[in-house]
Amino acid sequence: MDTLFIVIVIAIIVALAFDVINGFHDAANSIATVVSTRVLSPRFAVLWAAFFNFTAIFVFHELKVANTISKIININSSDQAFVYVVLAGLLGAIFWDIITWWWGLPTSSSHALIGGLAGSGLAYKGFEVINWPIIYKTVAFIPLAPLIGLAMAFVIMIAVYWIFKKWTPYTIDVLFRKGQLVSAALYSLGHGANDAQKTMGVILAILTAYNSTYWSKHQLSLDFSMDNIESLAIIFSCQIAIAVGTALGGWKIVKTMGMKLTKLKPVHGFCAETGGALTTYLATYLGIPVSTTHTIAGSIVGVGMTTSMAGIKWKIATRIVMSWIVTIPAAALVAAICFWLISLFHNGF
Repeated sequence: MDTLFIVIVIAIIVALAFDVINGFHDAANSIATVVSTRVLSPRFAVLWAAFFNFTAIFVFHELKVANTISKIININSSDQAFVYVVLAGLLGAIFWDIITWWWGLPTSSSHALIGGLAGSGLAYKGFEVINWPIIYKTVAFIPLAPLIGLAMAFVIMIAVYWIFKKWTPYTIDVLFRKGQLVSAALYSLGHGANDAQKTMGVILAILTAYNSTYWSKHQLSLDFSMDNIESLAIIFSCQIAIAVGTALGGWKIVKTMGMKLTKLKPVHGFCAETGGALTTYLATYLGIPVSTTHTIAGSIVGVGMTTSMAGIKWKIATRIVMSWIVTIPAAALVAAICFWLISLFHNGF
């Protein structure tokens, strides 16, 4: 059997493993608020989130984020070493996700993946293989995503205060306990749409780099169509993988996001999730691999600011922001090391 074909299979398996870890690492994004407000038990919350992670593909048919991710590295399909570049990038992202999960830090799996791919690409052929406009656009959303989420959640929270100002606290609590089921579902849809597409884009890049006769003949692309069985296999495997990962849950990060950042009630959880969902939908529509972690963190802070600035645990927030800043370079460094090790094992490229 062709050695490169075996590497392709391994790389696709690793890509799906990253998708599972992504769901596991980012489960907090979808369930932290609904768990911390005690609207849902942790076990039911992850199943609720996992279900909507999977069904996102039936709502978001345009796979713009996948297309963006597949073009981070300028792949030369005649140079099959790019398969190893993508594999090393995945390994770097997985390593960083596991480390930050262990530390309980809600970092971005998306940015870990982007950093990993960029780092392995740089280790192989330097700056020329990186699609810098995509990197710049993604990096720009590191501060923009939480700020947009913060602004949307803040505005929604103020609107809710004004609309329901004559309601009793008990009635509001009862209403938004039900409403938070909807907002959690909406946020999980956005998470499943944006994050699962990143793995689809990686698999697309792997198969493009392989440049097999079959894929060249069929002009490989991701198309949500019953006539395109190959694309559907990629799409559904990625949606299932992220749903499985979410169902496993990353409890350490849930505690940081939903219980340490600020004190939440069901009405706060509803507004934070709704603001985060709208931000994620916007990014998905634009084809930007935004961090759902950054988005919900900003939304939670935005909701907390409507009550009191003192209600925000700024020390925790600062720790989270610092982890965001180092994610891309840290994942890039690990991926570069992985590529060099693969290169030594492979006797160079």
